[in-house]
Amino acid sequence: MPLTETISSPPSPSSPMSPPSPMSPASPTSSVASNSPMQAPAGQLADETPDVMTLHTQDAFRMFTGRSADAQSQASAIPGGRRFAAVLKSIWYLSANDNPYADWILIRVYQSLVAIRAQMTQAIAAREAEFEALRRKGLNLSVLRSRSPATVALGFRSPYGYATAEVIVEFDYHVRMVKTLVLKDRLSDDAGRAAIREIGRALRALFLEPIRWERLLLREEMLPLSRRDFLPSADEVGRQRMHIAVTLFGEVPRTVFTGDEAPRHSQRRITPTAAELRLLRQVSLSIDAQAEPAEPVAGQLL
Repeated sequence: MPLTETISSPPSPSSPMSPPSPMSPASPTSSVASNSPMQAPAGQLADETPDVMTLHTQDAFRMFTGRSADAQSQASAIPGGRRFAAVLKSIWYLSANDNPYADWILIRVYQSLVAIRAQMTQAIAAREAEFEALRRKGLNLSVLRSRSPATVALGFRSPYGYATAEVIVEFDYHVRMVKTLVLKDRLSDDAGRAAIREIGRALRALFLEPIRWERLLLREEMLPLSRRDFLPSADEVGRQRMHIAVTLFGEVPRTVFTGDEAPRHSQRRITPTAAELRLLRQVSLSIDAQAEPAEPVAGQLL
Protein backbone atom coordinates (compact mmCIF):
# COMPACT_ATOMS: atom_id res chain seq x y z
CA MET A 1 0.00 0.00 0.00
CA PRO A 2 1.64 3.26 -1.03
CA LEU A 3 2.54 5.78 1.60
CA THR A 4 1.72 9.41 1.12
CA GLU A 5 2.84 10.82 4.46
CA THR A 6 6.31 12.26 4.66
CA ILE A 7 8.05 12.92 7.95
CA SER A 8 10.88 15.37 7.99
CA SER A 9 12.71 17.42 10.54
CA PRO A 10 14.79 20.57 10.26
CA PRO A 11 18.35 19.95 9.13
CA SER A 12 21.03 19.63 11.75
CA PRO A 13 21.90 22.98 13.31
CA SER A 14 25.53 22.18 12.81
CA SER A 15 26.53 22.70 9.23
CA PRO A 16 29.97 22.33 7.67
CA MET A 17 32.02 25.46 7.85
CA SER A 18 32.42 27.36 4.62
CA PRO A 19 36.00 27.48 3.40
CA PRO A 20 37.88 30.70 4.10
CA SER A 21 38.35 33.09 1.23
CA PRO A 22 41.74 32.72 -0.43
CA MET A 23 44.33 35.29 0.51
CA SER A 24 46.03 37.48 -2.01
CA PRO A 25 49.46 36.19 -3.02
CA ALA A 26 50.83 39.69 -2.48
CA SER A 27 49.67 39.81 1.14
CA PRO A 28 52.51 39.64 3.67
CA THR A 29 50.48 37.12 5.69
CA SER A 30 49.94 34.74 2.80
CA SER A 31 52.82 32.53 3.88
CA VAL A 32 52.93 30.73 7.23
CA ALA A 33 56.14 30.99 9.20
CA SER A 34 57.65 27.75 10.40
CA ASN A 35 57.50 28.93 14.01
CA SER A 36 53.87 30.13 13.92
CA PRO A 37 51.64 28.91 16.78
CA MET A 38 49.34 25.94 16.18
CA GLN A 39 45.81 26.81 15.16
CA ALA A 40 42.82 25.95 17.33
CA PRO A 41 41.61 22.32 17.00
CA ALA A 42 38.80 21.48 14.61
CA GLY A 43 35.23 21.80 15.83
CA GLN A 44 32.83 19.00 16.75
CA LEU A 45 31.96 16.57 13.97
CA ALA A 46 28.47 16.78 12.49
CA ASP A 47 26.54 15.16 9.64
CA GLU A 48 27.29 16.81 6.32
CA THR A 49 23.70 16.18 5.24
CA PRO A 50 20.66 15.00 7.26
CA ASP A 51 20.30 11.21 7.59
CA VAL A 52 17.03 9.92 6.15
CA MET A 53 15.19 6.63 5.95
CA THR A 54 12.86 5.80 3.05
CA LEU A 55 9.95 3.45 3.71
CA HIS A 56 7.63 1.97 1.08
CA THR A 57 5.09 0.08 3.21
CA GLN A 58 2.54 1.05 5.83
CA ASP A 59 3.65 -1.98 7.83
CA ALA A 60 7.19 -0.66 8.25
CA PHE A 61 6.04 2.93 8.79
CA ARG A 62 3.75 1.88 11.65
CA MET A 63 6.45 -0.39 13.02
CA PHE A 64 8.66 2.67 13.34
CA THR A 65 6.11 5.19 14.64
CA GLY A 66 4.11 2.86 16.89
CA ARG A 67 0.60 3.75 18.06
CA SER A 68 -0.61 6.20 20.67
CA ALA A 69 -3.17 5.19 23.27
CA ASP A 70 -6.78 6.00 22.34
CA ALA A 71 -9.12 6.69 25.27
CA GLN A 72 -12.29 6.47 23.13
CA SER A 73 -11.55 3.07 21.67
CA GLN A 74 -9.63 2.02 24.81
CA ALA A 75 -6.75 0.97 22.55
CA SER A 76 -3.47 0.75 24.41
CA ALA A 77 -0.28 2.34 23.15
CA ILE A 78 2.07 0.22 21.05
CA PRO A 79 5.70 1.34 21.14
CA GLY A 80 7.46 1.52 17.80
CA GLY A 81 11.04 1.70 16.68
CA ARG A 82 11.27 5.41 17.41
CA ARG A 83 10.36 4.88 21.10
CA PHE A 84 12.63 1.84 21.24
CA ALA A 85 15.58 3.89 19.97
CA ALA A 86 14.91 6.62 22.55
CA VAL A 87 14.80 4.08 25.38
CA LEU A 88 18.08 2.51 24.29
CA LYS A 89 19.68 5.95 24.12
CA SER A 90 18.73 6.58 27.77
CA ILE A 91 20.12 3.22 28.84
CA TRP A 92 23.25 3.80 26.77
CA TYR A 93 23.82 7.06 28.65
CA LEU A 94 23.17 5.22 31.93
CA SER A 95 25.99 2.78 31.16
CA ALA A 96 28.40 5.67 31.85
CA ASN A 97 27.58 5.25 35.57
CA ASP A 98 29.25 1.80 35.55
CA ASN A 99 25.75 0.30 35.81
CA PRO A 100 25.93 -3.47 35.14
CA TYR A 101 22.19 -3.72 34.44
CA ALA A 102 22.42 -1.05 31.74
CA ASP A 103 25.19 -3.11 30.12
CA TRP A 104 23.13 -6.29 30.44
CA ILE A 105 19.97 -4.98 28.77
CA LEU A 106 22.00 -3.40 25.95
CA ILE A 107 23.65 -6.75 25.30
CA ARG A 108 20.35 -8.66 25.42
CA VAL A 109 18.47 -6.25 23.19
CA TYR A 110 21.21 -6.00 20.59
CA GLN A 111 21.53 -9.79 20.41
CA SER A 112 17.77 -10.07 19.80
CA LEU A 113 17.95 -7.32 17.18
CA VAL A 114 20.74 -9.13 15.33
CA ALA A 115 18.82 -12.42 15.49
CA ILE A 116 15.69 -10.87 13.94
CA ARG A 117 17.74 -9.22 11.22
CA ALA A 118 19.45 -12.53 10.46
CA GLN A 119 16.04 -14.22 10.20
CA MET A 120 14.86 -11.60 7.71
CA THR A 121 18.11 -11.72 5.74
CA GLN A 122 17.81 -15.48 5.37
CA ALA A 123 14.19 -15.25 4.19
CA ILE A 124 14.96 -12.41 1.76
CA ALA A 125 17.95 -14.29 0.31
CA ALA A 126 15.77 -17.35 -0.35
CA ARG A 127 13.16 -15.23 -2.12
CA GLU A 128 15.74 -13.37 -4.17
CA ALA A 129 17.13 -16.74 -5.27
CA GLU A 130 13.61 -17.69 -6.33
CA PHE A 131 13.38 -14.49 -8.39
CA GLU A 132 16.74 -15.27 -9.99
CA ALA A 133 15.61 -18.79 -10.90
CA LEU A 134 12.54 -17.35 -12.63
CA ARG A 135 14.72 -14.79 -14.41
CA ARG A 136 16.88 -17.57 -15.85
CA LYS A 137 13.72 -19.12 -17.23
CA GLY A 138 12.77 -15.85 -18.88
CA LEU A 139 10.34 -14.37 -16.34
CA ASN A 140 11.64 -11.10 -14.88
CA LEU A 141 9.74 -9.99 -11.80
CA SER A 142 10.35 -6.69 -10.01
CA VAL A 143 9.86 -6.02 -6.31
CA LEU A 144 6.93 -3.75 -5.45
CA ARG A 145 7.69 -0.23 -4.28
CA SER A 146 5.59 2.77 -3.28
CA ARG A 147 4.83 5.49 -5.80
CA SER A 148 5.23 8.01 -2.97
CA PRO A 149 7.43 6.52 -0.22
CA ALA A 150 7.68 8.12 3.20
CA THR A 151 10.93 9.91 3.95
CA VAL A 152 11.82 9.94 7.63
CA ALA A 153 14.55 12.28 8.87
CA LEU A 154 16.61 10.55 11.54
CA GLY A 155 19.25 12.44 13.51
CA PHE A 156 19.66 9.81 16.22
CA ARG A 157 22.09 10.56 19.02
CA SER A 158 23.14 6.99 19.76
CA PRO A 159 24.37 4.04 17.67
CA TYR A 160 21.34 2.05 18.78
CA GLY A 161 19.04 4.47 16.94
CA TYR A 162 20.75 3.66 13.68
CA ALA A 163 20.67 -0.06 14.45
CA THR A 164 16.89 0.37 14.89
CA ALA A 165 16.58 2.22 11.58
CA GLU A 166 18.44 -0.57 9.82
CA VAL A 167 16.10 -3.25 11.14
CA ILE A 168 13.10 -1.13 10.11
CA VAL A 169 14.29 -0.75 6.50
CA GLU A 170 15.07 -4.47 6.47
CA PHE A 171 11.50 -5.16 7.61
CA ASP A 172 10.23 -2.77 4.93
CA TYR A 173 12.05 -4.71 2.22
CA HIS A 174 10.86 -8.00 3.71
CA VAL A 175 7.23 -6.82 3.51
CA ARG A 176 7.73 -5.58 -0.06
CA MET A 177 9.20 -8.92 -1.06
CA VAL A 178 6.39 -10.91 0.56
CA LYS A 179 3.65 -8.77 -1.01
CA THR A 180 5.38 -9.12 -4.37
CA LEU A 181 5.36 -12.91 -4.07
CA VAL A 182 1.67 -12.90 -3.11
CA LEU A 183 0.67 -10.60 -5.98
CA LYS A 184 2.67 -12.62 -8.49
CA ASP A 185 1.41 -16.02 -7.32
CA ARG A 186 4.55 -17.22 -5.59
CA LEU A 187 2.90 -17.26 -2.13
CA SER A 188 -0.68 -17.72 -0.96
CA ASP A 189 -2.51 -14.91 0.86
CA ASP A 190 -2.37 -16.80 4.15
CA ALA A 191 1.32 -17.63 3.80
CA GLY A 192 2.12 -13.99 3.01
CA ARG A 193 0.22 -12.65 6.01
CA ALA A 194 1.86 -15.24 8.26
CA ALA A 195 5.36 -14.30 7.02
CA ILE A 196 4.79 -10.60 7.77
CA ARG A 197 3.07 -11.28 11.09
CA GLU A 198 5.90 -13.54 12.32
CA ILE A 199 8.56 -10.85 11.97
CA GLY A 200 6.22 -8.08 13.11
CA ARG A 201 5.41 -9.83 16.37
CA ALA A 202 9.08 -10.49 17.07
CA LEU A 203 9.93 -6.81 16.55
CA ARG A 204 7.09 -5.55 18.72
CA ALA A 205 8.06 -7.91 21.53
CA LEU A 206 11.62 -6.64 21.28
CA PHE A 207 10.52 -3.01 21.35
CA LEU A 208 8.63 -3.65 24.60
CA GLU A 209 11.47 -5.36 26.47
CA PRO A 210 13.71 -2.42 27.45
CA ILE A 211 10.87 -0.05 28.39
CA ARG A 212 10.32 -1.62 31.84
CA TRP A 213 14.06 -1.58 32.46
CA GLU A 214 14.32 2.10 31.56
CA ARG A 215 11.34 3.06 33.72
CA LEU A 216 12.87 1.41 36.79
CA LEU A 217 16.56 2.12 36.22
CA LEU A 218 15.88 5.83 35.66
CA ARG A 219 14.00 6.27 38.92
CA GLU A 220 15.77 8.90 40.98
CA GLU A 221 16.78 6.50 43.73
CA MET A 222 18.18 4.01 41.19
CA LEU A 223 20.20 6.40 39.02
CA PRO A 224 23.43 6.03 41.07
CA LEU A 225 23.35 2.19 40.76
CA SER A 226 26.81 0.91 39.89
CA ARG A 227 29.13 -2.02 40.42
CA ARG A 228 30.30 -0.35 43.64
CA ASP A 229 26.94 -1.22 45.21
CA PHE A 230 27.86 -4.92 45.07
CA LEU A 231 31.18 -4.53 46.87
CA PRO A 232 31.66 -5.24 50.59
CA SER A 233 32.45 -1.54 51.08
CA ALA A 234 29.02 -0.40 49.78
CA ASP A 235 27.00 1.77 52.12
CA GLU A 236 23.45 1.00 53.21
CA VAL A 237 21.86 3.03 50.41
CA GLY A 238 24.02 1.29 47.82
CA ARG A 239 23.09 -2.14 49.17
CA GLN A 240 19.42 -1.19 48.98
CA ARG A 241 19.84 -0.23 45.31
CA MET A 242 21.54 -3.53 44.63
CA HIS A 243 18.76 -5.48 46.38
CA ILE A 244 16.09 -3.66 44.34
CA ALA A 245 17.90 -4.32 41.06
CA VAL A 246 18.43 -8.02 41.77
CA THR A 247 14.83 -8.43 42.94
CA LEU A 248 13.40 -6.73 39.84
CA PHE A 249 15.72 -8.02 37.13
CA GLY A 250 17.48 -11.06 38.55
CA GLU A 251 21.19 -11.61 39.07
CA VAL A 252 23.34 -9.99 36.43
CA PRO A 253 25.56 -12.55 34.63
CA ARG A 254 29.07 -12.70 36.01
CA THR A 255 30.65 -12.12 32.58
CA VAL A 256 28.67 -8.89 32.21
CA PHE A 257 29.50 -7.79 35.74
CA THR A 258 33.24 -8.25 35.22
CA GLY A 259 33.15 -6.63 31.79
CA ASP A 260 34.29 -9.78 29.97
CA GLU A 261 31.04 -9.48 28.02
CA ALA A 262 30.31 -5.88 27.05
CA PRO A 263 27.69 -4.11 24.91
CA ARG A 264 28.59 -3.37 21.32
CA HIS A 265 28.30 0.32 22.25
CA SER A 266 28.74 1.56 25.82
CA GLN A 267 29.52 4.80 27.64
CA ARG A 268 31.43 2.95 30.35
CA ARG A 269 35.00 4.24 30.44
CA ILE A 270 36.30 2.43 33.55
CA THR A 271 39.18 -0.03 33.25
CA PRO A 272 39.50 -2.05 36.49
CA THR A 273 42.90 -2.78 37.94
CA ALA A 274 43.97 -6.39 38.45
CA ALA A 275 42.96 -6.20 42.14
CA GLU A 276 39.56 -4.71 41.29
CA LEU A 277 38.96 -7.34 38.61
CA ARG A 278 39.67 -10.12 41.10
CA LEU A 279 37.12 -8.58 43.45
CA LEU A 280 34.52 -8.32 40.70
CA ARG A 281 34.98 -12.01 39.96
CA GLN A 282 34.60 -13.01 43.62
CA VAL A 283 31.91 -10.72 45.03
CA SER A 284 28.43 -12.16 45.45
CA LEU A 285 25.82 -10.98 42.95
CA SER A 286 22.83 -12.23 44.95
CA ILE A 287 20.62 -10.27 47.34
CA ASP A 288 22.46 -11.92 50.25
CA ALA A 289 25.67 -10.07 49.38
CA GLN A 290 27.32 -8.03 52.14
CA ALA A 291 24.59 -8.02 54.78
CA GLU A 292 26.58 -5.56 56.87
CA PRO A 293 28.61 -2.60 55.62
CA ALA A 294 32.36 -3.04 55.65
CA GLU A 295 35.18 -0.56 55.87
CA PRO A 296 36.54 0.36 52.43
CA VAL A 297 39.70 -1.47 51.53
CA ALA A 298 42.31 0.09 49.30
CA GLY A 299 41.94 -1.09 45.72
CA GLN A 300 38.32 -2.19 46.11
CA LEU A 301 36.52 0.80 44.66
CA LEU A 302 36.33 1.04 40.90
